[in-house]
Amino acid sequence: MQKLGNNHGGYHGERIDIHAVLREIAAAAQTHGWTKKNFHTHGEFQWLALHRHPASLRPPPSALRIYLSAGIHGDEPAAPLAALKLIQQNHWPADAEIFLVPCLNPVGYTVNKRENPDGIDLNRDYRNPKTDSTRAHIAWLEQQPPFDFYLCLHEDWESNGFYLYEQNPDQKVSLAEKMIAAVKNICPIDLSENIEGRTARNGIIHPNLSPAERPDWPEALYLITHKSRQGYTLEAPSDFPIAMRVEALVAAVNAAINSRR
Repeated sequence: MQKLGNNHGGYHGERIDIHAVLREIAAAAQTHGWTKKNFHTHGEFQWLALHRHPASLRPPPSALRIYLSAGIHGDEPAAPLAALKLIQQNHWPADAEIFLVPCLNPVGYTVNKRENPDGIDLNRDYRNPKTDSTRAHIAWLEQQPPFDFYLCLHEDWESNGFYLYEQNPDQKVSLAEKMIAAVKNICPIDLSENIEGRTARNGIIHPNLSPAERPDWPEALYLITHKSRQGYTLEAPSDFPIAMRVEALVAAVNAAINSRR
């Protein structure tokens, strides 16, 4: 599969009606028994957080708490679509407790822009937040229990294939290779030795970053500092067909959440 060649200087591929996608997400979540909370409002949009309880009221000690987020960049349409498909498929482990924020920048999707309407990249706003939406998201996160791991769903308009970042400072059993193995049957893996200026191997980047030394935290740095000791940022290649990108993200998430069965 070759790149489509649509992206020059930015994302110029398929777009989505974010209003319709969010309505579908809310409907699917209700169908499958998720609880929801709106933690921020801006104009016509509400920021939705979804919670899936384990099947048992008394989950075993091995039960997983998993956090997923999508849609922090308004030019990455496959991410909220993947969140929708995951909810619709409803293939979660019975003992898993899932916390899912399906779209962190809905207004950005209306104009196909990475940033929010004020030109702020929300994925650089988690250390000293400037935006009301990030502050509201952090306040919601502070109310949640620690997560066993997190998955942040993204796209990269320049990428030659799927890749991911792994944050795993305590050297827990890695989920990275399992996700790559699941995705490579769907779309190309970026096998470059250097991706986004960082050393990579088999589509996996282990960023050697000290949160204390970085002034502009992405969501993942906030999560690894305050909410979890293991996490992954998944990057689908957005110069490939959108159906492929959605399937790649869904496959990676399913591989991660089912890894401890």
